[in-house]
Amino acid sequence: MKTWLTPDWPAPARVRACVTTREGGFSQSPYEGLNLGSHVGDDSQAVERNRRTLTETLGCQPAWLSQVHGVRVVEADPQRVDEADASWTSEPGVAAAVLTADCLPALFCDRAGTRVAAAHAGWRGLANGVLEATLDALGLPPEEVLVWLGPAIGPEAFEVGPEVREAFVACHPQAGQAFRPSANAGKFMADIYQLARLRLAARGATAVYGGGFCTVSDPRFYSYRRAAQTGRFASLVWLAD
Repeated sequence: MKTWLTPDWPAPARVRACVTTREGGFSQSPYEGLNLGSHVGDDSQAVERNRRTLTETLGCQPAWLSQVHGVRVVEADPQRVDEADASWTSEPGVAAAVLTADCLPALFCDRAGTRVAAAHAGWRGLANGVLEATLDALGLPPEEVLVWLGPAIGPEAFEVGPEVREAFVACHPQAGQAFRPSANAGKFMADIYQLARLRLAARGATAVYGGGFCTVSDPRFYSYRRAAQTGRFASLVWLAD
């Protein structure tokens, strides 16, 4: 589908990736479009039809997760739904997938095209190390890994409290540069993309692409901050045969 996004990164030819939008699908308002989240109150049959459409269009088998804002990483398996926030695979045709609606989706692959991974990073998961855990799970030298940061809440919309800033600065003092004072006293505007790049660079992964989206202001995407009752879009990465 032409309205879906294809990551702009120098991944090997056999690495395929996609980010869905609200376009298409069978869900009705307020989930209108291609909602792929089965946990948000949408009609289960509509979600199943949406997922089937996705699978048939992409020609791969997504391994869905039960995401909990943690740091657990599992091997992607389309036959089960693990409680985790990231998955990896080396099996062709199996897609590592995450669902988001403002949180940061991060896709990973290696330069040789042998492994891929997808991670869901809300601020808690990001601060606690879900991206680093995903790098560890890939079992590859960080300099051999490419990362693409997908659509997430942008720095003009991501207002947070001081506890969020403190959580990041406590680990990396330079993270302070990703926060600026908000118009609301005591609050900060946070740049989740900058924070992700900082965390990855600290682990030696500097080939990082993407960023620059804002799910809150871009109507192509579901956004929890824009409308609390809403759907989820998917970011997927897989290996072609």
